[in-house]
Amino acid sequence: MANEVIFHSIHLPESWKLENYLKVGGYDALKKVLAEKMAPDAIIEQVKASVLRGRGGAGFPTGLKWSFMPKNYSGDKYLVCNSDEGEPGTFKDRDIIRLNPHQLIEGMIIGGYTLGAKAGYNYIHGEIWECYERFEAALDEARAAGLLGKNILGSGWDFDIHAHHGYGAYVCGEETALLESIEGKKGQPRFKPPFPASFGLYGKPTTINNTETLASIPYIVKHGGQKFLELGIPNNGGTKIFSVSGHVNNPGNFEIGMGTPFSELLKMAGGVKNGRKLKAVIPGGSSVPVVPGEIMMDLTMDYDSIAKAGSYLGAGSVIVMDDTVCMVKALERLSYFYFEESCGQCTPCREGTGWLYRVIHRIEHGLGKPEDLDLLESVAGNIMGRTICALGDAAAMPVQGMLKHYRNEFEYHIQHKKCMV
Repeated sequence: MANEVIFHSIHLPESWKLENYLKVGGYDALKKVLAEKMAPDAIIEQVKASVLRGRGGAGFPTGLKWSFMPKNYSGDKYLVCNSDEGEPGTFKDRDIIRLNPHQLIEGMIIGGYTLGAKAGYNYIHGEIWECYERFEAALDEARAAGLLGKNILGSGWDFDIHAHHGYGAYVCGEETALLESIEGKKGQPRFKPPFPASFGLYGKPTTINNTETLASIPYIVKHGGQKFLELGIPNNGGTKIFSVSGHVNNPGNFEIGMGTPFSELLKMAGGVKNGRKLKAVIPGGSSVPVVPGEIMMDLTMDYDSIAKAGSYLGAGSVIVMDDTVCMVKALERLSYFYFEESCGQCTPCREGTGWLYRVIHRIEHGLGKPEDLDLLESVAGNIMGRTICALGDAAAMPVQGMLKHYRNEFEYHIQHKKCMV
């Protein structure tokens, strides 16, 4: 597997400045697109060939998503970047914005050209103000250099990008709630259909991609989709940034080729802290089912491998837990988060997340009953697939995963009124 990385400029001093991004070939892909007057369909075909899958969690093929944008629509169209990184365990996108904003800007400009969009919006999470300021400064640099705004690089083509600051609501990471928030409305998910590709921002056709997804576009355009694909494995193209946190000696972001063994990623993160035993891993952020450590050690970091183990790669947010962790306590904390973050629009989520948290809370505090475990499974099952957005599923899957693999700890808690560990 190739060791080449996509985000070269992150490693330079003051990597966020335009002059340093240019030193590593920054904006070469944009210049290629405009100089060659590349056909939008040709760019989409390269993105399809790269097998770049959405880095925000769903893993949907980016080239296919771009092809949904109506080609013959004569009105305004928009490209939106989803930088509302609110999933517990996820912290890669903020590093892209903070350390390498111009690669994201270049990717958005190329995306705007390909989709025929009038403008782009980057919706940035409300709790990373430094990143918002850094992105605004980079936009100013790009405009001053003629790379953004009117008549880009003398091409006669206009495209601008606007940063939009969120307010820390987890639900605004859902793409239609994000659109509502940009429009100045309450951040709640929309019913679908219609889908954003036909009725998105301000009622116009809109494509929404994750930060890391759009920041991968310059490499694909410059080097070709096949080269990007070869950095990963079939059906999982390219490199990916994994955010590793929890009980490791060296937590942080690590860019590796898709399909790299988890054991190698764990070594990069310094191994399990204090030499303790690996107990469990949440491989894709707090909303996905937990995977026992012994199973995880045999997996590779790609969508297909993790799915076969009954979980999801998500945004690549790897939460490592050692053998000191009480799974009841861990689930109580996760369930409280989703209970607090539910927007309340859908009854199963509004009521169900409260039930999940309260039942797990009483088990953790020695007041649980044997029938509570069946109740938890019933409530989780009645939330799954019955809400407008995936927040309900995000609350239910951690419960289902914990009960599947660590039911004995919950039974011990109920019987002995204390943790097993």
